[in-house]
Amino acid sequence: MLADDQDIIMPSNFAWGAATSAYQIEGGWDADGRGPSIWDTFCHKKGKVFQDQSGDVACDSYHLWEEDLKCIQQLGLTHYRLSLSWSRLLPDGTTRRINQKGVSYYNRVINDLLANGVSPMVTLHHFDLPQALQAQGGWQSPQIADLFDSYAQFCFQTFGDRVKLWLTINEPYIYAKFGHEDGCHAPGLDQPGVSLYLAGHNMLRAHARAWHSYDALYRPTQGGQVSLALFSDWAEAHDPSSALDVAAAERYMAFVLGWFAWPIFVNGDYPPEMKARVEAASRAQGLPSSRLPTFSKEEPRILGTADFFALNYYTSRRVWPGSGPAKIGFEGDLEVERDIDPAWPVCGNSWLAVFPEGLRKLLKYIKDKFGNPTVYITENGFSQVGPVEIEDARRCRFFRDTLLQVSKAIHEEGADVRGYFAWSLLDNFEWADGYRVRFGLYHVDFAHPRLKRTPYRSGREYAQLIAQNKTSARS
Repeated sequence: MLADDQDIIMPSNFAWGAATSAYQIEGGWDADGRGPSIWDTFCHKKGKVFQDQSGDVACDSYHLWEEDLKCIQQLGLTHYRLSLSWSRLLPDGTTRRINQKGVSYYNRVINDLLANGVSPMVTLHHFDLPQALQAQGGWQSPQIADLFDSYAQFCFQTFGDRVKLWLTINEPYIYAKFGHEDGCHAPGLDQPGVSLYLAGHNMLRAHARAWHSYDALYRPTQGGQVSLALFSDWAEAHDPSSALDVAAAERYMAFVLGWFAWPIFVNGDYPPEMKARVEAASRAQGLPSSRLPTFSKEEPRILGTADFFALNYYTSRRVWPGSGPAKIGFEGDLEVERDIDPAWPVCGNSWLAVFPEGLRKLLKYIKDKFGNPTVYITENGFSQVGPVEIEDARRCRFFRDTLLQVSKAIHEEGADVRGYFAWSLLDNFEWADGYRVRFGLYHVDFAHPRLKRTPYRSGREYAQLIAQNKTSARS
């Protein structure tokens, strides 16, 4: 059992879930009228992804949904997080052309989940912008906010009678930085200090429009909730006795989490230190104004446009102030160095240091900084590389330790955590890492003609923990 030395007991209404995203599992990249996304374009260029792999087939969940459903049933999940492929539903990104086969696919998925007592949490947009919209400027275009709102309203109208938990956009920080500054994710832009802030700004504008549309037009009859999934590391001062290191840790949290959380949960605007630092760096470059956009009073209100706090957490960092010549771009604006505590074991990816206590500390930070919101942990996981280990003892330990810290955050810190979604249900296409990295509760044999799903030991033990908590809730 996962809880072999301390019981992990969650509240009776706790959401036990696993998460996926459309491009990472569906395949069928050009099937039944689906339009291309930016990740199709990115992957089909040489040298962008590990071994030029792609999501063309992935787990083939578009054709093998019944196999995924069996995995969900075996785990005993109460909730399942999936994303919709915007270009499968609206091939050119607009409601001028609706792909009914895409609508039918998602109707089947949602209906099957509900028939099995599983509540869907649906992400509208998980990195895979329709290529047709990227050709019009993508997330750098001010028109994208209205286009996203139109797409969101289509989804609310089509699926909202059954979906009660919505996420508009997944990880705008990663989407903006990796896709619009570092160039390692689609759309592959490398424009330091400009594109990422514009993209992030338009994602916030788009999210707010969609939330207001739901609130005014759909919430009265559908009764659901809407948020967006925010990524964050936990940052600690490299030297806790150093005031400069402590300040650097706070600055890191402001730039990574606060960039999107402050406008929604605090005051409708970016963190003051972020605004000041970007403006100062912009002036030093000779620019007439800050590279960080400003919110217009004519725009729909940003503050309060989340019905819960959706958190994606994977790892932590030790930080201290940067030194040397300032870089132009996000890193120069942030001006923080970081590393990994040698005591934190690294799993799979070199960046993924295991520090479950970091999640507990981050949950307390969110409670204190953002007014003790309702929290769903919408992604958290442990990666595996190299030979497949079905008996994945280290991942079992990770889930046990992590869920114990979540339990402590609830019972000892008073954090209002309502659910946990393991990343991921299946081994899948892990963006620039392709299939080299595996996060699944189920192993997928990508060489097998039917892409056979096999439960890892961690999946079996996660199912046992869910069953244990369901039994406790009934007693």
